[in-house]
Amino acid sequence: MGTVSIRELRNKGGEVIDRVEAGEHVTVTRDGRPVAELRPIRRPPLGGQQVLERWRKLPAVDPDRLRAELDEITDQTL
Repeated sequence: MGTVSIRELRNKGGEVIDRVEAGEHVTVTRDGRPVAELRPIRRPPLGGQQVLERWRKLPAVDPDRLRAELDEITDQTL
């Protein structure tokens, strides 16, 4: 969790909001004492139809190729 002064929030508000949007909780201080907290708004959960639509857009996976690639990058002596 980060902390910003009211002055910093006023002068760099866009940057502070970008941090919050990225998931950071930010405490706003006045004269060094906490007075407010900024946190991201939770996104509503995806419905079943939305999950299926996203799943259909995923590229196909070739299991043999995946296995071969994993074998290339892993230590075969394990």
